[in-house]
Amino acid sequence: MEKEDIRVTHVIVHILDSTVGTAVLSNSLVEHGSDFADFVKSHIHRILTSDEVKKCQFDQDSQVYQMIGQMDGDTFILKSQEIAQRLFDIMYSNIDIPSADLMVVRFDAGQKAGIALLKMNYKSSYTHMTSYGEEGNCNTIIRQNAILPGENQKLAEAAVVDFDDYSLLVLEKKYEINGVKTNYFTQMFLQCHGQMSPKTELSIVTKAVEQIQKSYYEPSKQWEAQMETKSIINEELSQEGSIDIPKVAEKIFRDQPELKQEFTEKMEKYNLSEKRVAPQNPATTRRYEKQCLVTDTGIEIKIPMEEYKNKDSVEFITNADGSISVLIKNIGHIVSK
Repeated sequence: MEKEDIRVTHVIVHILDSTVGTAVLSNSLVEHGSDFADFVKSHIHRILTSDEVKKCQFDQDSQVYQMIGQMDGDTFILKSQEIAQRLFDIMYSNIDIPSADLMVVRFDAGQKAGIALLKMNYKSSYTHMTSYGEEGNCNTIIRQNAILPGENQKLAEAAVVDFDDYSLLVLEKKYEINGVKTNYFTQMFLQCHGQMSPKTELSIVTKAVEQIQKSYYEPSKQWEAQMETKSIINEELSQEGSIDIPKVAEKIFRDQPELKQEFTEKMEKYNLSEKRVAPQNPATTRRYEKQCLVTDTGIEIKIPMEEYKNKDSVEFITNADGSISVLIKNIGHIVSK
C-alpha cells in the first residue's frame, strides 16, 4: 500500500496535557487541507507498513471497541471525545505517561476503511518570538514544550483499527505503572491482546542463535558461526520474503542436534517454534544484507552478502599461529569515504 492510497475523511484533535489537570476536548473536526492531510497520511502509512506493530484483537469487554463500534458520521466527534477522555484518565493517574495530543482519524485505504488513534507525544524545542517595545522589535528565543512529532518521526503509541474485522495494528511503549513497566496502551486503554511484532520475532530468533553459539563455540570460532547464520537468514529473506523458523534452525544447526534442540526449546517459550516470520519493511531486513566485521586492531570491514561466499571476491584465511587474514580480491578501484 502506498501513502497516496490513503484518503482521510474525518480528523479531530484532543489535547491531553496531564499537567493541566483536565482534557481539552474538541467539539469540531479539523479542516484537513493537502499539507495537513499528507502529515496525517504519513503517520498512518508508517503504521500500516511497520514491522514494529503488534497485530491485536480487542477483548470482549473493551470499552474502546464499543466506542469505535458505535462511531459513524453523526457520532464521530462524541465517540472520539469518549475515547480521548478514557486515555486522559489513565494518563492523569500515571504521571510517567507523557502528555500528548490524541488525533482520531477516519480514513479509507483502497477497499478498506478504519480508524487511526495517533497519540502525538509532546517534545520540547525552541522557536523565535517577536515582542514590541519603545525601541521597536525585540526578537528572542523561547522554549516550546508541546511540539508534536514531525511527519517523518515514528510515534511511540498509536493504533489503527480495521473496520472489516476490528483487528488492530498497535505501536506502544512501556511506562511505569505502580512501579512496574507496563504496556498500558494495550492492557489498560485499548484492552486488546495479540502477537509480537515481526521485528521482535526476528530479533528473538537471532539473539537465541547468538546465545547458543557463544555458549558452545570457542571465541575464535564465534564470528564465523555468526556470519554463517546471517548469511542463511539473508538467503531465506531474499528468496522467500520470510523465514521459516524450523527450516532456518535445520540449516544453522544441521550437524548439531543438541544445539538445535536447545534453540527449539527457546522458541517454544515464545510460541515461535513453528512460526514463519514475514517482515514487510526493507528497513527491518537491511541489517542482514551486509556482514560487518571489526578486528581487534579497530579495522572495520563491511562485506555485501552477495560477495560474502564469493571466493573470487573475499577469502578468510586461518594462519598457522591462529590469527586470521582477510584477502580481498579483484578490486577494480577504491574510493575513500
